[in-house]
Parts: sequence; structure tokens; C-alpha cells
Amino acid sequence: MSRRTALGPGDDCAILAPSRAPRLFTIDSMVEDVHFRLGWGTPEKLGAKSLAVNLSDIAAMGGRPTACVVNLAVRAGLDMRFFERLYAGMRSLARATKVDIVGGNVTRADKLGITVALLGEVGAAAMRRDSARPGDEIFVTGTLGDSALGLRILAGKLSAPGKTRRALVERHLSPTARLAAGLALARMRPVPTAIDISDGLVQDLGHIAERSEVGAEIDATQIPVSKEYRTVMGDDLSLALGGGEDYELLFCLRPGRSEAELGRRLGVQVRRIGTIVRGRRVLVRNARGRTQPEVAGWDQLRGRL
Repeated sequence: MSRRTALGPGDDCAILAPSRAPRLFTIDSMVEDVHFRLGWGTPEKLGAKSLAVNLSDIAAMGGRPTACVVNLAVRAGLDMRFFERLYAGMRSLARATKVDIVGGNVTRADKLGITVALLGEVGAAAMRRDSARPGDEIFVTGTLGDSALGLRILAGKLSAPGKTRRALVERHLSPTARLAAGLALARMRPVPTAIDISDGLVQDLGHIAERSEVGAEIDATQIPVSKEYRTVMGDDLSLALGGGEDYELLFCLRPGRSEAELGRRLGVQVRRIGTIVRGRRVLVRNARGRTQPEVAGWDQLRGRL
């Protein structure tokens, strides 16, 4: 435990030291047969991912993660060794990102469920969803669609050759929270508008548009995809636009920043993909300048594997 934690697991509550910085607080759940299947990966990867998806929320606000609690909904048929391995994966990522796991809870359920509530701290200004303005340029980190493609490969809906399959499946099972990039963005002035891409590019950009009361136009020819994605999907960008679970950062800036400059600052590939406009709609334009059909992202209440 770090000095931030005065008392960790073992009592009715954890005790955390006071902080002068504004606090961030997020929570996310992963449920068997809704978000994952046990046969798809190791318990260690599952434990790490359950923390990583929360870390990505902290990254999107430009913060540093500090402490978390974990709730497990446990079903029959899983032994103690399984949970030891799950927690080992979670602890490994927690150590790497300087997160104290300060407590938790266990309950019985029909399906395995993992819920992590994570605290963080943010500096002078947090990145939010409600500050985008017409004329802002829209950027994303990394590449999009790999995780959604990996999910479909695991589910037997698509196939891919050896190394391509491994790379795509790994993007789904072991996402990377862009914490360093988020911190670098939050130091910029004016502070960018940002969100992490968990439900799909178009849907998450729609959250920014709604909160900021603006519209957006995406240039489909600029959507960054990996060579592995191209190998399987060719020019079909549907999963890059709406697949979800990329956990890349989507952010909006005043004009004038180049992709190369931002890439150096953030330590990750950055691509300009569009512009904030007046209105309320998110439009995707193809190479001919025509509007693409609407793309649906992940539905948290109806989605199922």
C-alpha cells in the first residue's frame, strides 16, 4: 500500500489520507456471458481487464488513479485457485499503475460478475465531455476496431490467420488504459474535451456532442486501423466506427495542433479524424463525401455475447 492508504483490507472500511487534489470516482462491472466468457482467456487477464476498463475512465479525465475496491459476484463451479489467479492479474496491473486495492466484497450469483470502483485525483483542470466548440478538431489515439474484431473471433463469428488472430484477440483481452496520454492532454491549454472509446467511436463521440450541444463530422478515410484489422476486414470500417472496447482516447482541440506534435506529447500515435460543427448530429463521410449509414455502438442494457 502507498502512503495514501492509512488502512487497507481487513476492517469495515478502508481509510485514505486526505487529498488536496479534486477526486475522481468511477465504477464499472463485467458480467459473465455479457462481457466475457471464461474459456476465452486466463483468469489473470480477466482480473487485469476488470481494472483496466476503470483506469481508462480516469485517463479520459486526465487523472491519476489512486485506490479501488472490488466486488465479486461468485457462481458455483469456480474454485479458490481461479480467484487467486484473477486477483493476481488485477494486483499486477494495480502495482504497475500505482493503485491500492483497499477492500472489497463477495456475494453469490448465478453468473460471475466483477465490479471495480476506482478513485483518482486530477490536477488544475479535468478533461470533460461538455466543452467542445464548433471548429474544434477531433483526434483519436492508437487504432480502432481491433478489440471488437478480436471479440468476434473469440465468439466464432469471424476467423483470422495465426499472428493476426493472436494480435486481435490480445487487444480484446488485454486493453491498455492511456493514462500517460491523458495526463499529457490535461496539461494542455485550453483543456481538451475528451472521452474514452468504450462503446464505439460514433456512439462515444455522440456523448460529447450531446453534452457540448454541438454536432460532429468524421472523415472515414482518416479512421486509424491496424494492419491486422485490414487483413480481416479490408475496407469495411464498421467495427472501427462502432465496435467498442477500444479504450483509446477521443479528444477535441482548438485548431492548430499537428498529429506529429500530439504524438510526441502523448507518446502514442494520434490521428485527426474530423471536426466539431454546429448542430446536433454525428455524421460520417466516406471518400466520396457522402454520409455513411448510422453505426450502432454497444448497448449496455441489451448487449450480450
